[in-house]
Amino acid sequence: MMDGISAEQQKRLPNYLLDAAGISIDRMPMLNVIFDRMAASCTDSLQPMAGTPCYFSVSGISNGRVGDFIKDYEGNAVAAVLYAEQWDARVLLVLDRDFVFTMVEALFGSDGAEPPIDVERSFSNIELRVVQTLFERFAKALQSAFAATSDVTFRLERIETAMASLAIGRSGNMSICANIMLQALYRGGQMFLIIPHSALNPLRQKLAHVVVSDGRAADPNWREQMETEVQRTEVTLNAVLDERVLSLGDVAQFRVGQVIELNATPRTLARLENNNQVLFWCQIGQLDGYYAMQVSDPVDQKREFVDDILSR
Repeated sequence: MMDGISAEQQKRLPNYLLDAAGISIDRMPMLNVIFDRMAASCTDSLQPMAGTPCYFSVSGISNGRVGDFIKDYEGNAVAAVLYAEQWDARVLLVLDRDFVFTMVEALFGSDGAEPPIDVERSFSNIELRVVQTLFERFAKALQSAFAATSDVTFRLERIETAMASLAIGRSGNMSICANIMLQALYRGGQMFLIIPHSALNPLRQKLAHVVVSDGRAADPNWREQMETEVQRTEVTLNAVLDERVLSLGDVAQFRVGQVIELNATPRTLARLENNNQVLFWCQIGQLDGYYAMQVSDPVDQKREFVDDILSR
């Protein structure tokens, strides 16, 4: 027995040391899987609600103090406090202003033609009601993402617009923060998921190993049939050479024979789209008397999104 330490304390000493050292993201690769699953679940959950595709992707996971994560979003974001009863802990979901405005427009049928809202104002009651619905869906997505690792439920406790009111422990407590990007209407926003280390510490061993399935053997016949049916699925492709924004008054004055000029030349690359998602850049030509498209380059979705954000 070590001086002043009981046998039971000696057994728990490795866990005490790990707790004191905090959580290393690199040693818990399952966290990346969980957050990717949450992003995918958010995308699927909002597909029936929005009139335009909304895509979620994890852009980064970091360690830091709760206060540092939220200090720059006072008056510029809305947050939800989720209570995890099985963990006896609270986690935060924070949506920045761009995220909220983009989602509201997408859910109410906007096509992205109008410029994004650039006015410093408080969130309206309608926007907060929409946000509450989003938080409830995101909580279910997070619960589903953790299902293979922890049997936990997340209950929406309250919504706050004042970051100073987000008391889930001391502001200096260490936490994991996952930054999830939204892409919709050729713009987007950011969602932050903040989980205290104290909630994840008991899950260290499970989070250290990647679990990608429930271990059941896949049925090769079912998989072959699924692949065959997917490959036979018909899709509609649209080729877009150029676009112009016109007022309704201009459209109402259109006349037969009128020529509408485009800012494009025969060398301009056209966008090949499916379901409003750009897939390839193509060159326009002719083949056997028909217009034809020759694929020039694939579209880097992440790069397109980043460039769009940086250009604003």
